[in-house]
Amino acid sequence: MKPFPRAEISGDALLSNLKRLRELAPQSKVMAVVKANGYGHGLLNVANCLTSADGFGLARLEEALELRAGGVTTKLLLLEGFFRQNDLNTLVEHDIDTVVHHEFQIEMLETAQLTKPVTVWMKIDSGMHRLGFSLAQFNATYERLLACPQVAKPIHLMTHFACADEPDNPATLRQAERFNLLTQDLPGERTLANSAAALYWQQTQADWIRPGIALYGVSPVVGDLGRNHGLIPAMELVSQLIAVREHKAGDPVGYGSYWHAKQDTKLGVVAIGYGDGYPRNAPEGTPVWVNGRLVPIVGRVSMDMLTVDLGADANDVVGDDALLWGQALPVEEVAEHIGTIAYELVTKLTPRVAVCFK
Repeated sequence: MKPFPRAEISGDALLSNLKRLRELAPQSKVMAVVKANGYGHGLLNVANCLTSADGFGLARLEEALELRAGGVTTKLLLLEGFFRQNDLNTLVEHDIDTVVHHEFQIEMLETAQLTKPVTVWMKIDSGMHRLGFSLAQFNATYERLLACPQVAKPIHLMTHFACADEPDNPATLRQAERFNLLTQDLPGERTLANSAAALYWQQTQADWIRPGIALYGVSPVVGDLGRNHGLIPAMELVSQLIAVREHKAGDPVGYGSYWHAKQDTKLGVVAIGYGDGYPRNAPEGTPVWVNGRLVPIVGRVSMDMLTVDLGADANDVVGDDALLWGQALPVEEVAEHIGTIAYELVTKLTPRVAVCFK
């Protein structure tokens, strides 16, 4: 018997998405971003599926060590870099690349005693203003890294876009121009493009692209769908009806009793709630897919359950599947109803949701 709620993860979809991204960026290597537990899809399962990726991008050292412990030998890059002096020895031991974005990291490199140099990706702040060395700092900082024997040569170079998910915003091209002018005569590999840039700003693809959400079949752009780019949703979030109830016109349902039926209907109770990571703030009308049709959430999402209006003539029964998002109901559309982004929905599922990789 299948567990519920469950997130069914399609390895075939992941592989198809990787292939499609290679088609869209044929001159670039692919750094598949698998941070945040593979965007909620399962870190080790995703990495073991995507063995043909050229590298994996992660946020934290613990994620990288989990992959190495699981037998993954592919290039790994810490996108936030290292935080502690002892981390440097771990990077060397496990052959992990690191981003360097702040002076405190250079200071640790300069005082480290290592058995071999660390491969460094120097992050340039071209306009995101979150992490990275400013344009004014670049030359002095680059020379400092060049002079550091604990840094492998050549130094690789990267930046991150602030507005690549806004296809009409020229800020992305301005950032790319700043980065390219600063680095055009330097050796080393370059990476600029995240998912949105890989899809919408092909002139920024460079030596590596770093797809995250697109790898999982989801568009990073509000109002867009992954399938518009030939991508396939890799996750289907499924639960089931645990009750089907006759409901009279005027009667409320759920905490606060703020929703009242306008007519006689049937309500379905779905076994998923905010304790599973489904947002409590999902408003009335947020769609759920039941037996080939969309039905709206009514009443307030509770910890373990939510309620949908099945309609007066519904023939649904206890045990029928309810799809919260997936191929028939794109997660991008659900996110728009809720007023959030698809990234948040897929990464916030809790351990109560069984992850079933197939």
